[in-house]
Amino acid sequence: MENLPLKQIIEGAIMASEQPLSVDQMMQLFEKNVPERSEVRAVLKEIEEECAERGYELKQVASGYRFQVKSEYGEWVSRLWKEKPPRYSRALLETLALVAYKQPITRGDIEEIRGVAVSTNIMRTLIEREWVRVVGHRDVPGHPALYATTRNFLDYFNLRSLDELPSLSEIKELTAGVEELEMEEELIEVRSLEVNLDEQDEVAGLDDADLDAVSEQVSNIQENIRSLFSPDPQETSSAPEDDAEAADQAPESGSVGGDEPPVEEPRTAKITPISSARVPTDSSED
Repeated sequence: MENLPLKQIIEGAIMASEQPLSVDQMMQLFEKNVPERSEVRAVLKEIEEECAERGYELKQVASGYRFQVKSEYGEWVSRLWKEKPPRYSRALLETLALVAYKQPITRGDIEEIRGVAVSTNIMRTLIEREWVRVVGHRDVPGHPALYATTRNFLDYFNLRSLDELPSLSEIKELTAGVEELEMEEELIEVRSLEVNLDEQDEVAGLDDADLDAVSEQVSNIQENIRSLFSPDPQETSSAPEDDAEAADQAPESGSVGGDEPPVEEPRTAKITPISSARVPTDSSED
């Protein structure tokens, strides 16, 4: 293998492949002078070290090795594509997590743990994306299907095996941190009414006689207002006689609409005198 550029061949193959390449697939690239497995792994190690100062890395996943952009540069590189990555519902992610941690698992087991029914669309989406597959059927009445994760699931989440999944204790810590962030919202300020103590003492110092005087004063004001807007009884009683005289004089004048309308006399309202109520002040003596 001294005459063949093993490193460049493997590096080019990984770059051109649409899927991760395993060590066996790399060895199949050579018809003659097939390299040893240890030689291929040594070359992969060397390539991985050279990528340390670059914007991409050599990543080993469940299906093999592949080049991918480092996660810290994904924010800028993702702008090359107009389409945004799909967003998955919380129900779908919870279902996928249960399959990953409890596999093999039936749909009924998932519903029992989550406490709600699992939508058929969720299971169809997981199977179509090849994240979940049917691995058998449970030997119970109805023979429900048993679901488990696939290699594509591991590749998508940059995992080499299920052992690299975060532990349940780590997930609880992450969940607790998210809940704390959601609870850190601005508190609503409760406003209170301020009561002037001087005014409160003044109102409390009124006795029954003062309150009766104030009530009498209010009643007088209401009576004056009603008298202003109510018609005078004398004018009301004389109104029919005036109308009869006007009817008798109408034929004698012989003109229609020529006479000026009679001028009404101004009404006078009966004003009831208002007595001032005694309200205690700071200067009054007990």
